[in-house]
Amino acid sequence: MKYSQVLKKTILRRVFPPQNESVYDISKELDISVSTIYNWIKQAENDTIDNKDVPPNRRSAKEKFRLLINSKSVAQDKMGEWLRLHGLHSEHLSQYEQEVADIVANRIDKREEDRKRLIKENKELKRDNRKQEKALAELAALLTLKKKAQAIWGDDEEE
Repeated sequence: MKYSQVLKKTILRRVFPPQNESVYDISKELDISVSTIYNWIKQAENDTIDNKDVPPNRRSAKEKFRLLINSKSVAQDKMGEWLRLHGLHSEHLSQYEQEVADIVANRIDKREEDRKRLIKENKELKRDNRKQEKALAELAALLTLKKKAQAIWGDDEEE
């Protein structure tokens, strides 16, 4: 069944703060499947639904970043109107900037940790490779000596 955007937004407003109503209660009241409502919540969080009416603290990182970028192109005298249009306050933009900066810093830290781990693994693999090459060289030398010994003294099996 197709539900209107207005109904979806109304239900999302009821589920998200400040109302924080139970999905199950809303489901029973409106005779809408619980899984449908959870899908709408997931869509709102993943920015795949028109979510201007989703509370600022429940928006996805992708949506927050998009809003930050868009806010930079808005003239200062039009900023209030733009904020109202998107259901934001100026402090939300500051909060979003900090969150995006933290995400970027965490990703940079994680990449640096991964790089260091890979360098260490590479060194260990090279060391293991050198050990194996030495063992193979020793084995080849022993086989050569065994063949020479057999050629000089003959096979033990013949006696």
